[in-house]
Amino acid sequence: MLKYLRLILLPLSFIYGLVTTIRNWLYDKGLLKSVSFDIPVISVGNLAVGGSGKTPATEYLVRLLSGYKIAILSRGYGRKTKGFILADEHATAATIGDEPMQYYHKFKQVTVAVCEDRIKGISLLKEQHDIILLDDAFQHRRVKPGFSILLFEFDKLSRFQFILPAGNLRETFDGVTRADSVLVTKCPPLSSLNLKLAVSHKFELTSHQNLAFAGIAYEKPVHLFKREVYNKSIGGEVFLLTAIANSKPLVEYLNKFPVNLHHFKYADHHNFTVNEINRLVKAFEQNPAQEKIIITTEKDAQRLLNNNLRDLLLNLPVYCLPISMVVQEEDKQTFDQKILNYVASFRRFS
Repeated sequence: MLKYLRLILLPLSFIYGLVTTIRNWLYDKGLLKSVSFDIPVISVGNLAVGGSGKTPATEYLVRLLSGYKIAILSRGYGRKTKGFILADEHATAATIGDEPMQYYHKFKQVTVAVCEDRIKGISLLKEQHDIILLDDAFQHRRVKPGFSILLFEFDKLSRFQFILPAGNLRETFDGVTRADSVLVTKCPPLSSLNLKLAVSHKFELTSHQNLAFAGIAYEKPVHLFKREVYNKSIGGEVFLLTAIANSKPLVEYLNKFPVNLHHFKYADHHNFTVNEINRLVKAFEQNPAQEKIIITTEKDAQRLLNNNLRDLLLNLPVYCLPISMVVQEEDKQTFDQKILNYVASFRRFS
């Protein structure tokens, strides 16, 4: 069925691809204006819709650049508001989006803001900060970042990918030429040099671009409300709640433990309803096992903190599972140094 649907949508994909190609050409030739700023601006993005690890990559940059005053600017996907908003103690996933809420909760020393107009957002932030990190902004050509990091999910590189709407690509693969660094995410341990070379040949990068490979590291679960770390080994009945683009790596990780997994799976950025959470709670409470736990992702956890859902889960063992991006050892120094050199060479710090 999916194959036939893609065939039906292919003419629309051709039109969409043509429009995005012309748009990029107009920006590349200067016929459409891109705005540069007198502050280091680092963009993190991808060519495909969802699931490539932009959030862990942005968090990696926050840790790498911890010596500077950083602002993260996102458009705030899924929020119910408009305009420029600074994250504060009153912010929720509904007002700024789940990913910005995650940044706000994890990095108290970082300013988190949302604005669909990135030029306006940067203009309002730049005087009080040393660096602006643009989350999910690779296609936002109105801003010309000083440094662009383009992410590709490892598993998807082996498959032929279509342009939207038949597939998941936001633009043609030629967009890779705009990246300063290309980062292949969610990689298995790559012991084979030939495998890395095969992947690198797909990109045909120039001498000024670098390619790095990164994996995922899962940390110990943290209680959603008490913020206590779950120090026991994961086991028994696990009720997994996800609304992310690709839950496969998480499921594979949890299945390494002696667990019986009950997966409550929803579309990316799905806003959970009271009925859906009640269904999860009922399944959990009716299970007779002594050893049982509810696990969700950090991003999904942000949408469980509103009062209606919070009350349903308050007395249950609900834990979120933090993840971090780990750049492979042989690539880490070059990847990190290229970013650090860009920031350090900027005239404000020279």
